[in-house]
Amino acid sequence: MRIYALIVAAGRGTRAGGDMPKQWQPLCGARVIDHTIAAFEAHAGVAGITVVLHADDMDKAPEFEARGITVIAGGAERSLSVQAGLSALPDCDAVLIHDAARPCVSARVIQDVIDALETSAGAAPGLAVTDALWTGTNQTVTGTQDRSGLYAAQTPQGFHRQAIADAHAAHTGIAADDVAVARAHGLTVAITAGDTDNIKITGPDDFARAARILESRMDIRTGNGFDVHAFGEGDHVMLCGVAIPHSHGLVGHSDADVGLHTITDAIYGALAAGDIGTHFPPSDPQWKGAESHIFLRHAAQMARDLGFTLAHIDCTLICEHPKVGPHAAPMRDAVAQMVGIERDRVSVKATTSERLGFTGRGEGIACMATATLVKL
Repeated sequence: MRIYALIVAAGRGTRAGGDMPKQWQPLCGARVIDHTIAAFEAHAGVAGITVVLHADDMDKAPEFEARGITVIAGGAERSLSVQAGLSALPDCDAVLIHDAARPCVSARVIQDVIDALETSAGAAPGLAVTDALWTGTNQTVTGTQDRSGLYAAQTPQGFHRQAIADAHAAHTGIAADDVAVARAHGLTVAITAGDTDNIKITGPDDFARAARILESRMDIRTGNGFDVHAFGEGDHVMLCGVAIPHSHGLVGHSDADVGLHTITDAIYGALAAGDIGTHFPPSDPQWKGAESHIFLRHAAQMARDLGFTLAHIDCTLICEHPKVGPHAAPMRDAVAQMVGIERDRVSVKATTSERLGFTGRGEGIACMATATLVKL
């Protein structure tokens, strides 16, 4: 069964507070919607993703489209947004309709819905209501409500694609969710196990709760790198992607950029994926004289392919000369561009060894670096 996720993100979410809709607000180093999308991107059973945005947010579409995600503008009501998303889906057998404001959805919840679709036209996670239920007026209890057979609805709500498309096309009026639309059209919807962590961000306090849930799941890795290159003939050195005039060059099989080599090894180290020599053996003549950004871009892409975000880079160059300080800003810009992160997540600094050792004698440059990776 070929299954797509349809993430509805066209709402304005004013009850959540803040100066922007809740799906765009920050949460654990990303935006709410980024965590939501990441959950479906990481699931092997999901073939692709379509996101429905508010018309005012369509300027954000290119960043998602660059990742292979289809983006379409929604309507004035949620049901109209879902219909628009359904019409934009590629060829598929089933669809998982999910609220962008549920960023803590787990792989288990997604898989249970997928499994249920093998035998049912629709399926959705629900939590059995266990607390006593009251009725009330003016902050006063007026009665009790039997909780037997009651469930708190969650998403993703999954359906055979054509069945839910037909149900939405036939539906009139406002529906609480897609399950209500499906049932009004006569579809049977199975209840799968919900998850207390699969919260929907509604009010301001929900951001802190979602952050606690996501932080408990994060895979945070730190890697270190260290490299040394000796001075040789030349009139400049390459350091962190910037050519700096100098009385000597650096000796190495590639362009000998000791800064980029060290950062690259730090990323490989965080991934437990060896070092530069593992991926680009110095015995291979094709890498002789190669520009070191090739190695760094490879390491950064490997991290992304494994689901990691490069959160921070800290690089320290150790030398007496050349002076690094005047070039630190363009070095930060170069590294940030190569790995695809913001400049304020890249640190490049320098120190001397107080004229001790080979760096103190001006025989070469050493470098140490740390890279932090986070998988949401």
